[in-house]
Amino acid sequence: MSLSSHVLDAVRGTPARGVAIRWERRDGDGWHPVADAITDADGRVGSWPADTSKGVHRLVFGSGDYFAGQGTATFYPEVTVVFEVTDADAHHHVPLLLSPFAYSTYRGS
Repeated sequence: MSLSSHVLDAVRGTPARGVAIRWERRDGDGWHPVADAITDADGRVGSWPADTSKGVHRLVFGSGDYFAGQGTATFYPEVTVVFEVTDADAHHHVPLLLSPFAYSTYRGS
């Protein structure tokens, strides 16, 4: 499985550069770290330094630190997106549209 993400700042209308993202996998013992990344100048993590298999995963976006760096207060100190991988060979893209008081996500391509 391959995984990518893209974070857009809906207030500024620009890519969200420098957002920390933590990738975790769930098993019988709870959540376990897989990899960490930081969005690039285009707000993207194009590839992660790890592959994984079927199961439940989550991406934890450091929205609070991102907005603090912009001098902006936010209601969401982090955004967690939980998703299930059912096809280990498929590419999974998790975009995040972010503002200080709202966010949205969907399964991208």
